[in-house]
Amino acid sequence: MVDVCIIGAGVVGGMIAERLSKYELSLTIVDKGGDVALGATRANSAIVHAGFDAKEGTLKARLNVRGSQMMEETCKRLGVKYKRNGSLVVGFSDEDRETLKELKARGEKNGVTGLELLDREQILKIEKNIGDSVTCALLAKTGAIVCPYELCMAAVGLAMDNGAALKLDFDVVKIEREGEGYRVISGTGESVLAKCVINAAGVHSDDIAALVGDESFTVHARRGEYMLLDKECGRLISHTVFRCPSKMGKGILVSPTVDGNLLLGPTAEDIDDKSDVKTTAEGIAKIRASAAEQVSGVDFGKVITSFTGLRSVGSTGDFIINSPTDNFVNVAGIESPGLTSAPAIAEYVEGMLYDMGITLSEKQSYISERRPTHYFSSLTNEEKNEIIKEHPEYARVICRCELVTEGEIREAIRTNPPPRDIDGVKRRTRATMGRCQGGFCTPSIVEILAEELGIDYEEVTKLGGKSYINIGKTKSGD
Repeated sequence: MVDVCIIGAGVVGGMIAERLSKYELSLTIVDKGGDVALGATRANSAIVHAGFDAKEGTLKARLNVRGSQMMEETCKRLGVKYKRNGSLVVGFSDEDRETLKELKARGEKNGVTGLELLDREQILKIEKNIGDSVTCALLAKTGAIVCPYELCMAAVGLAMDNGAALKLDFDVVKIEREGEGYRVISGTGESVLAKCVINAAGVHSDDIAALVGDESFTVHARRGEYMLLDKECGRLISHTVFRCPSKMGKGILVSPTVDGNLLLGPTAEDIDDKSDVKTTAEGIAKIRASAAEQVSGVDFGKVITSFTGLRSVGSTGDFIINSPTDNFVNVAGIESPGLTSAPAIAEYVEGMLYDMGITLSEKQSYISERRPTHYFSSLTNEEKNEIIKEHPEYARVICRCELVTEGEIREAIRTNPPPRDIDGVKRRTRATMGRCQGGFCTPSIVEILAEELGIDYEEVTKLGGKSYINIGKTKSGD
């Protein structure tokens, strides 16, 4: 029997695992996907929200502000890119100006610092490409950007380095009481017996809660479509630019990313299908129209990819973090600002476990930091040459768009949590993320993956399942 089983390997589950891995606890993380960070963590706005949007007095507001305060140090410790670029919520009318005043007052009640109301002239001093019809804005100096899936992988990886186990392709279909704990059972019959279970299953968290008889809440998916532009466009703006929010969320944003691209989106559409991540012509058109209003000069001809994410929207209007039965914790309805709140949610859950009487004794051998994922690219030429002397594979560039080397790919495959497919390598190294989207480097990555995983070339997939890259040889090789 393990001490804790965490259901869900997204950024929230990952941060909880990392937080608990410093204690003398046996941990197992399970996820239905073939990799970590495959849910909302893989496709979201990558924003560290300041905390002015959530209604004052809610758990969401409290954990947003606390998470924002924790995020910079968390990213530094986990070796993840973080940039405090600030955010602008822009308005186009007198009505919007009043809304911005309300947001500022709410943010100050929530404990957010560095909030300022700006007129158009003041906005132009910090963002010369702001949209022609923008008349006012709320500046939040503590707003920031990160890479959500890198944060998740680093958190899960550090937890694994500290002894946590990760079980993928583990689709939980049943949870049974057994002795003093719970048996968590997958669709294949594999199971984990745990003293305590933490439900961090994203859009499926209500389904998991129902397995222990808790039907006090529901969760539905809110689909959001995005467009990603080439790095050539990344300097069009420096702040994250939002519209005045509505009941459906914070609206379309225009934001630089920590890797230098420009991100547009998301749309917001409530749907019943919790797996529907298609992009639509209507969604893309909506993004284009809104982004062009907010920021002038967006070159839509530089779009290199579009994608869709699903947000987990709970029926209570707030984060749902509770214990409906002994040693079972729900962490559900974690919509925006869930990414921002993740370190604070982990801290909160840690406190819940302590209150439950679970012993939290710190490990003597705890590993508290992780080497940056992209450390090689940040080295000086002299430092790179020293590594290349011993490991020549770091001199061979595989992905020319992102300048990712063979050495970096092989190292990623050997690092917790290890990737098993092309998209897994992409999320860890950025190989195939450039303007050619893997048009040149994919064959080489397939070759490296096959060699490192000890499988045939034809067995390598793009994203698991039957998404094979190659279907057979055209020559015998004789």
